[in-house]
Amino acid sequence: MVGLVVVSHSHALARAAVALATEMAAVPIEVAAGLDEDTFGTDATAIASAVTAADRGDGVVLLMDLGSAVLSAELALELLPDEALRDRVLLCPAPLVEGLVAAAVAAAGGAARDEVAAEALDALAGKQSHFGTPPGPEPQSRREADAVLTVTNPHGLHARPAARLVTVARSFDAGVELRNRTTGSPWVPAASLSRVATLGALRGHEIEVRASGPQARPAVEAVLALAARAFDDAPESEAPPAAGAVPISPGIAVGPARRHDRVRSELPDVRPGAAGEEWCRLEAALATVRQQLTGLRAASPVFDAHLLLLEDADLLADVRARVDDGAGAPRAWAAAMERLAGEFAALPDAYLNGRAADVRAVADQVLHVLLGGTEPAPAPVDGILIAADLTPAEAATLDAAGVLLAGGSPTSHAAILVRGRGIPAIVGLGPAVLEIPDGQPLAFDGGSGEIVVEPSDAVLESFRRRVRRRVVTFEEAVTRDGVSIVVGANLGSVADARAAAANGADLAGLVRTEFLFLDARPGVDAQEAAYREIGNALGGRRVTLRTLDVGGDKPLPYLPRAAEANPFLGVRGIRHSLAHPELLADQLLAIVRVAREFPVSVMFPMVSAVDEVIRARALLDAAIARDGRGGPAGLRVGIMVEVPAVALKAAAFAPYVDFLSIGTNDLIQYAMAAERGNPALTPLADGCDPGVLRLVDAVCRASRNVAVCGELAADERAVPLLTALGVRELSVSPLLIPAVKEAVRGAGTDRNAVLDLLDLPDAAAVRRALG
Repeated sequence: MVGLVVVSHSHALARAAVALATEMAAVPIEVAAGLDEDTFGTDATAIASAVTAADRGDGVVLLMDLGSAVLSAELALELLPDEALRDRVLLCPAPLVEGLVAAAVAAAGGAARDEVAAEALDALAGKQSHFGTPPGPEPQSRREADAVLTVTNPHGLHARPAARLVTVARSFDAGVELRNRTTGSPWVPAASLSRVATLGALRGHEIEVRASGPQARPAVEAVLALAARAFDDAPESEAPPAAGAVPISPGIAVGPARRHDRVRSELPDVRPGAAGEEWCRLEAALATVRQQLTGLRAASPVFDAHLLLLEDADLLADVRARVDDGAGAPRAWAAAMERLAGEFAALPDAYLNGRAADVRAVADQVLHVLLGGTEPAPAPVDGILIAADLTPAEAATLDAAGVLLAGGSPTSHAAILVRGRGIPAIVGLGPAVLEIPDGQPLAFDGGSGEIVVEPSDAVLESFRRRVRRRVVTFEEAVTRDGVSIVVGANLGSVADARAAAANGADLAGLVRTEFLFLDARPGVDAQEAAYREIGNALGGRRVTLRTLDVGGDKPLPYLPRAAEANPFLGVRGIRHSLAHPELLADQLLAIVRVAREFPVSVMFPMVSAVDEVIRARALLDAAIARDGRGGPAGLRVGIMVEVPAVALKAAAFAPYVDFLSIGTNDLIQYAMAAERGNPALTPLADGCDPGVLRLVDAVCRASRNVAVCGELAADERAVPLLTALGVRELSVSPLLIPAVKEAVRGAGTDRNAVLDLLDLPDAAAVRRALG
């Protein structure tokens, strides 16, 4: 007999629906509803257990109510250890009450799993017939679906969001087409990146979506869901296009000019071979370039768009037609790509027509291989590179003292990649910069845009002083008794990461990932791209990603929540994440993926019990299993110490974590009962209070790997106290890093030297003692 499982946010609702269904047919039904009998919510672990209990070998049909119940059900399938059982489970989008009744009757009658689900889907037919309403959805195999979406991305459907749309459209057994209703464009296949790009879809444009085939409806719904998430595009951090010279990457560059003149591949005037032979040549070249681009994907999501171009059915059909008409592979490829680049260049939006350069870069890369060229390993440039422009592939592997470009813009993919590599750069300088002779001495400031050709000794010394100041900033912070203290940055965006890199951050000690979640739920790919962009901006330094810290005073608009009298003491941080495990599971999967590219620490916020850490680590283990490549070597796990009880029992957490990070902002307000946003209580909310310092001391005595990421870490007078108590990492606002490093260099690590301060009566007394 087919088993049934009911998933609902409400335990009472599920029990009532089951009672009604069992009145109609005696069939076993498992329930996974509510976080407990009185608390709304869904739990993927409970659902997985219910599925296991419901299975009798004939399959399981799982019915859900709404919203996150669907996501929890999907996660539950991934948590099932038995792959065969997973294949026997069918998630059914039927209405919960009517569907359950119909499914129970069908299952009791011995119907197969698909028949049970079909009966559940048709359960509204009687009610619709009674009210004269149209019948429910036709079977997907006979149905077409259509809808309209509005583009909200600041730059419209540029490379990244268009690539994600194409990927989603290709994942369904359906023919999906798009049309720009705003401009009246023709319909184009959604599976073709080149055709999607020619829609010229800008912010605010309405796009019609239609699909046909077995999965027409879910395909359209998936596209709409993607659009609602702004196509999982990372928050825009690039500056808008600007005319004239634009400094795009801060830093000082001094050295000789080194010209980079790209030689475009010349098409040979030779007789082509047979069409089949020419097509095989092209396929081999495409395979080679595909391998090259795959190696660059970690540098930027733009290479995903480049890869999709190589697989674009519409583009390849154009090339094949030219080959069949007698053109050689190089000429057919070049002509088709120039046609596509021309379509981009003709678009009215400056950002979108700038993507013509990406098309030509891919075209040249394939031509280079077609004509027998090899891809040389990038050699370091012993000076300042001067060029008309750079391709993304060139920028992704560039090693130079600085970059000056005649063309380009702050939003070009090459500019973004150069900035991410921390190379000082200025773009949009015009043709005159190309007249600078090779070897000519230069100095420039990538922050201010100042450029000096053949600088005098006095000017060179001025620039060198700036370099020396930056070198001191980038030097390790070592106490006067020889202990290295890591000084990192607290980040909330990619722009923060760039500022941190420019100010000498040793790592990202805290990344507030909430910026991705505030308006809409991001997908795993969007999170992965955002975390990767932060890591690239920091040049591969360790990144500490705090899992979603919302709830209570920071609610998410798309998740239901109960009103709380005191949200600061409510369902927030890890409590919120464990109440929505599907949300945490996706975030942990994204974190695991980026942890394969650079060192990553994952940090759970607002922890108050060891059991919370155990449950969170179990979800992390599940994410590693879901990724399927084993645990990343550099992945570390930690918790935030914000609750006084956790500080006092820190030793109990030590076996389960690699580090402890003290969030002094919350720790102070909880320890002093002084809400940190209340100006009347500012004198009380002082981290130098002996009671707070004793909590810090307790944490440091429990672990040798203690960080402070609250505002106390930026208090230069408090830094010597923290290092003496045993803190070995400080994380502050990016602009404060140089000052904190200087404070560390004047500090010591002798705990006995500060113990007397812990016996003083208040923060004022401690600060007087510090001088």
